[in-house]
Amino acid sequence: MKKVLTIAGSDCSGGAGIQADIKTMTAHKVYAMSVITALTAQNTTGVYGVLDAGADFVGQQMDCVFKDIFPDAVKIGMVSSAEIIDVIADRLSAWNATNVVVDPVMVATSGARLIAEDAAEALTRRLFPLATVITPNIPEAMALLDYEVDSERTQQNAAMLLTRRFGCASLVKGGHLVNEANDVLAEPAPLDDEGNHLGDPLTTWFRHKRIETDNTHGTGCTLSSAIACALAQGMDLADAVNAGKAYLTGALAAGFDMGKGSGPVNHMWQY
Repeated sequence: MKKVLTIAGSDCSGGAGIQADIKTMTAHKVYAMSVITALTAQNTTGVYGVLDAGADFVGQQMDCVFKDIFPDAVKIGMVSSAEIIDVIADRLSAWNATNVVVDPVMVATSGARLIAEDAAEALTRRLFPLATVITPNIPEAMALLDYEVDSERTQQNAAMLLTRRFGCASLVKGGHLVNEANDVLAEPAPLDDEGNHLGDPLTTWFRHKRIETDNTHGTGCTLSSAIACALAQGMDLADAVNAGKAYLTGALAAGFDMGKGSGPVNHMWQY
C-alpha cells in the first residue's frame, strides 16, 4: 500500500485541512499520515480562531513519520508561520522527500486570512523550491505575482510566471472565474547539458464541467491531496492532476449539503 503524508492544519468541522486530506487519501486507498501545524476553530461559516503548533513539535512529528513509515508523497497545506515553514523545509530536505505537493493556503473559502505576512515570504523562499507542484487558486496566484488574472490567457501566463520564478510546476485553478472551472498546469521545460531550461514552461489545460454549488469548503485541500495520492501511485504529473480534478468534480457533483455556510464536498462519493 502506498503512503501519503499531509502536513496541514486541523479543521474541527471536518470539511477542510487534515480531515479533508485523510478522507481523500482513504478514498484513494492509500495509507494516510498527518503532521498537524495548527488547530483551527472553524466551521462552514468561517474561521474563528487559529492556534499554531510549536515549530519544534512540527519537526518532531515529521521525524517520527519519516523514520518509521516513509511517505511516497507529501501534501502541504496550511502553514501559518515562518518558523513552522523553516522547520518543514529543513526536514523535507534532510529526509529527501519526493512527490511534494504544496497548496499555498492563504485565504479560506469563507474569506478569512490563514497565513501571516512573513510566512508568505518564507513559503515562496523555502517550500516552493522543494515542491513537485504548487496548486494556487486565482486569488492566491495574483497575491504571489501581483498580477491580474481575469481570463484564460492571463491564467496561463500566471502559471508560466510562477514556474519560471520558483522552478516548480504550477497548477493555477480556474474555479474563481465566473463561467469556467478550467485549470492550467505549467511544467518546467527540459534541461540541457548545462542545466538551462530548453524554452518556456510547458502548459496543459484541464477542462471539466463546472458544478454549480455553494458547497466548496475544502476543495483546494481535497484536490491537492488527490494529486499527491496519484503521484504516490506512480502517475506522471499531468495524469495525476487530471485524476485529481475528476475526483473533485465527482465530490462536488454529489450534491452534499452540510452546515449553514459553504459546506464540504462528499469525499466518499465513489462509495
